[in-house]
Formats: sequence, C-alpha cells, structure tokens
Amino acid sequence: MTDTVISSGSREVVIGFDRPFVMIGERINPTGRKLLAEEMKNGDFSRVQADALAQVEAGAQMLDVNAGIPLADEPALLAEAIQLVQSVTDVPLSIDSSIIEALEAGINAYEGKPLINSVTGEQEVLDRVLPLVAKSGAAVVAISNDETGISEDPDVRFAVAKKIVEAAHDHGIPTEDVVVDPLVMPIGAMSNAGRQVFHLVRRLRDELGVNTTCGASNVSFGLPNRHVITGTFLSMAIGAGMTSAIMNPLHSEVKSAVMGSDVLMGNDPNCAAWISVHRDPEAAGASRGGRRGRRRPSSGGGT
Repeated sequence: MTDTVISSGSREVVIGFDRPFVMIGERINPTGRKLLAEEMKNGDFSRVQADALAQVEAGAQMLDVNAGIPLADEPALLAEAIQLVQSVTDVPLSIDSSIIEALEAGINAYEGKPLINSVTGEQEVLDRVLPLVAKSGAAVVAISNDETGISEDPDVRFAVAKKIVEAAHDHGIPTEDVVVDPLVMPIGAMSNAGRQVFHLVRRLRDELGVNTTCGASNVSFGLPNRHVITGTFLSMAIGAGMTSAIMNPLHSEVKSAVMGSDVLMGNDPNCAAWISVHRDPEAAGASRGGRRGRRRPSSGGGT
C-alpha cells in the first residue's frame, strides 16, 4: 500500500490507504478573508497563530499555509507565516502557492519534509515545480487540470493525473510522494460533481496507487447548512478511497463525519479516537466506579 510521509522537525504524519484520514487545516489562507489578508500584508500574524493553534486543537494533523495576497510580497509573507506556524506547533505543513518563488521561499523556511501544494498538468508548471519538489525531497499535490482547464469528464482528469505521476517519475519523485487532487466542483452548480470525484478517486487508488486529497469545502459552496453537505461528501469520498482533505476541522459536522468514517472503515482501532472525543463525561465517571445516585433497575410489575 502507498504511504505518503510528511514531517515537521519533530513529527511525522502518514497519508495512506487503510490509515486514519488526514485532516489538513484550511484556515491559514487569506483568500476570501479580507481581515486576515490586510493583517498579513501589514505584518500582523496574530490571527495566523490563533488559527494554527485552534485547528490543531480541533484535531488537524497537518496545516495548509497560504499567503496569496494581491500586490503583496508573497514569498516573504509565506516564509514568515511558515516560520511562525512552526514556532507554535509541530504538525507538518502543506506549503500552498501557485508562484514558484513563493514555493521556493516556503521550502527554504521550512523544517522537515513538506507537502507542496501544488503542481498541475500544464507543461510549463511541470517543468518549473517538479525539479523544485525533487531537489527538496518534498511531496507534492497534483491538481488534475492542464492547459485545457478542468474537464467535466472524470476520465480526462484521470489522464491528467497519470501524466503528472509519470512526469514526477521522470524527475525521480516516487509515486508515494504524489498526492492527487481530483478537483471537487460545487454540487449546487454541477449535480454530478460528487459522483465524478468518487469515480475518479477509486481509479486513482486502484490503477495509479496514489493517495488523494481535495479542497473539501468547495463541494458545498453557495448552499445552506453547507457543513452537513461537506461532511457527507467526505464520508462518501473516504468510502471511495480518499485519504486526506484540506478542510476546516472547527466545524463539528465535518470533523464528526470524518471520524465516523474512520470508525466504519476500520481505521480507528477499537473506536478509540471516536470514544475519546465523544464519550459522555458522566458515563465515563460511572465506568470508573462513580455509581453514587444510580437507581437500582426495576424488577418490573410495579404500578
């Protein structure tokens, strides 16, 4: 089975088949967050620190770090954000940028083996990003689109993913260090978006042997009660073979769906993680011998 190992200076996380699903916290991203973008641009990283700690506390095993702010010095901001996050938590990071100079700066600032987010099937992007991934010994997210855009045909997206995996091999990057993003489209705009992803994830696992990830919240964009949709999608994607996602662990509906899926897939031995989070404190006290006040069960027949 394929294991993708990502590390910080002191901790390893393994993304893999038949392993617990890896939650990659999404919140350190200024896209759509005007206040965070303005603060980061002005050198204020207090919200970055707070978001990092909150997501780890909520159960994220990794964090995605993005500093894509228009008209800002993205390489410098990304490097500073990575250094700050690594100073307050030891979880491994995903270094997230579409700008090669920012990726280089992020890698240089990082301690450990990061996940580079991302490379696409566009030849120019492959030629620039894959040598950087190979040189740094990192793992990489492969986005299944190319010069033609995002195909609505999952088999075309599979072909793009296969092209990236083969190009990675040409640069000495092994299969286990390529994590494919099959691209999740909003279900409100494309009714078969979920089925497309499930079909594609199965093929990626069975035919290419790669781990998978996605931007999970995309699926529920524009819908009411969207966190339930996102959680349900992740449960079904995990059943199809998905092994990680960039998501928000602070939403209880989404986190519970992931943890429940781990239980049902047999990837939470003895349901230990589920029990540790969801056990009733009063019931836990009773199991330790706190029986005071418990009524004797009735023998029946009384009126």
